[in-house]
Amino acid sequence: MEGSINILSLSLLLILSLAQGGLTNPNCAKFHQDNKDSSTLQVIHVDSPCSPLKQQNAHSLSWVDSVLQMQNKDTNRLQFLASLVAGRSFVPIASGRQILQTPTYIVRAKIGTPPQPLLVALDNSNDFSWFPCGGCVGCSSNVFSYDKSTTFSNVSCERASCSLVPRRDCDAATCTFNLTYGGSSVGGTLSSETLALATDPIPEFLFGCVKKISGSNTPPQGLLALGRGLLSFISQSESLYKSTFSYCLPSYKSPNFSGTLRLGPNGQPQKIKTTPLLRNPRRSSFYYVNLVGVKVGKRIVDIPPSAFTFNSNTGAGTIIDSGTVFTRLVEPAYTAVRNEFRRRMGRNTTVTSLGGFDTCYTVPITIPTITLMFAGMNVTLPQDNFLIKSSSSSTTCLAMAASPADPVNSVLNVIASWQQQNHRILFDVPNSRVGVARETCS
Repeated sequence: MEGSINILSLSLLLILSLAQGGLTNPNCAKFHQDNKDSSTLQVIHVDSPCSPLKQQNAHSLSWVDSVLQMQNKDTNRLQFLASLVAGRSFVPIASGRQILQTPTYIVRAKIGTPPQPLLVALDNSNDFSWFPCGGCVGCSSNVFSYDKSTTFSNVSCERASCSLVPRRDCDAATCTFNLTYGGSSVGGTLSSETLALATDPIPEFLFGCVKKISGSNTPPQGLLALGRGLLSFISQSESLYKSTFSYCLPSYKSPNFSGTLRLGPNGQPQKIKTTPLLRNPRRSSFYYVNLVGVKVGKRIVDIPPSAFTFNSNTGAGTIIDSGTVFTRLVEPAYTAVRNEFRRRMGRNTTVTSLGGFDTCYTVPITIPTITLMFAGMNVTLPQDNFLIKSSSSSTTCLAMAASPADPVNSVLNVIASWQQQNHRILFDVPNSRVGVARETCS
């Protein structure tokens, strides 16, 4: 189907449990083959057994350690989201092996003339795409050799697009950038080149050509930004894909690493429940929606309306983010949902904790569903979307947490990828709507 993009993994937990499958999975071969469909390409998890970027020690992690690693990654991710407030000039990064804004899956794109294959990570809350370029100091060996392309050019400081680049500067009239990630930094030039996803070429695509990386917390692959800003892939490909895309992320238990991402209006579901897409000029990258309530089982939880109120001045409201793994609700909302969950489980059951999860049990969970109530639609989640279950013990945890207490994130609800799995999520920017429909894509 035109505009269909197969995705091969979401959850690090799934990656760990299936790591021994390695390249014997036939889907691995697909990732390294050229796809002849006009808008179709394979996407895999950055730590997938199919990925050249897979961490060498991922298979050795226990279930507990893998959960703690995902939680730590989410903490870092939320710090990154906080940095995207207008006026902030740098991205803070916490200590750890993963860069905080590294998304969970990568795609094989082609850049330059003649085209060169390059791995890029997808992120729907980022606006600025950047790829490691030849001669880069501190980059991996997977780089774009711009000197071998006939369509590459640097962008001058005089061009209006230079003003959109974060932490911009000028070097001999060339637009440059230097992004700071805590103890690490990424620097380079704003450049123009032909970018192709599958066989769809996008001429004069603007991106950061990375020339220097310092520090150990930067990702080896480039970044393809799917946010809403003017420099994002979605905006630059508007004439081709009409600022419309959808994805269905697979269950963490899926043995096939399969799912779909569709670019453009063609092939999108016609019968799908939708909610208005909101825009916040101070956090213009994000896909805001209007969350109005939560049900635990059939009971609507008593949550103060202010917990979900959209406010463009403070950044308050609810976003849908593909890079965060576990949903975060602002403290009053999460506490109310957690307490109702515990009440439904009964007073005689023992509640334990695991890292950032404060509601864990070693007995079967009796709550069948949790429903997210948006303006105009309800999304009812089965247990696979709100529980994380141990593969080696009887421990099961509520896969949600409270938003961090910092001034920015304390007012932000994040609907994360764990809760999105096995649902078609449609982002229709021209019609200002987000759609959600249950779909088995595992």
